[in-house]
Amino acid sequence: MGSLPLFFRLVGASLGGQARYPASALMLTVGQFLGSGIEVIAVWALFHRFGDVQGWHIGEVALFYGLVNCMFALADALGRGFDVLGTEFLRTGAFDRLLLRPRSLALQLMGNDFRISRAGRLLQGVAVIVFATHQAAIAWTPATVAIALFAVAGGVALFLGILVLQGTLSFWTVESLEIANVLTYGGVQAAQYPLALYAQWFRRVLTFIVPLACVAYYPVLAILGKADPLGSPGWVGMVSPLAGFVFLAAAFGAWRFGLRHYASTGS
Repeated sequence: MGSLPLFFRLVGASLGGQARYPASALMLTVGQFLGSGIEVIAVWALFHRFGDVQGWHIGEVALFYGLVNCMFALADALGRGFDVLGTEFLRTGAFDRLLLRPRSLALQLMGNDFRISRAGRLLQGVAVIVFATHQAAIAWTPATVAIALFAVAGGVALFLGILVLQGTLSFWTVESLEIANVLTYGGVQAAQYPLALYAQWFRRVLTFIVPLACVAYYPVLAILGKADPLGSPGWVGMVSPLAGFVFLAAAFGAWRFGLRHYASTGS
């Protein structure tokens, strides 16, 4: 069996295990939908109280929110194995069992615990995109749809890369890595708003270090047909999601470095 068929069988086994408790899976999914819904209310309250923010309308910002939450929901479902690597694999010694299998470790971890509940955040992201389409009168053409899908793919790669880095750090410490939550959940929060609203140093962080702006801000500008207040050319949004894949490749480079320095729990 090849690596990809094994991955899909692992995903199927994970989904099948969760389906044995349908009420629990449904409640967790609804919980994800409602929990992240509080963030939607916060965004709505901000614009309801103050109106437009530096020329940005609620419909335009809703598009940021919807796309970013779709990205993170998919990455969170795929990267759960890296998220719990320290506590559920390294600390217990179960990681050694994965090493004995002649298949990709990354695919094994991604297929280990594919969470149905992440569909709640994904559905909410799609619903907010529908809302944004109505509010901002977005014309979805084949070109804008392609940009949106490319942005989501780049965003999934970026957030998955952050989870891979979190798992890599677990080779040196299996304690709770709150810094990773700053980059994941904090990154989701930061990318939900236009880059132009932030201070210059923070804009540079979100562009060149953790390139969230490349998978959210610039593609959304291209979809909206809106000129960048920061002065970037219009074509940037069509290629900037590539930064997400570059980030993921760099994260897997760090992962391989950590793997070479891994010492078994029993050593």
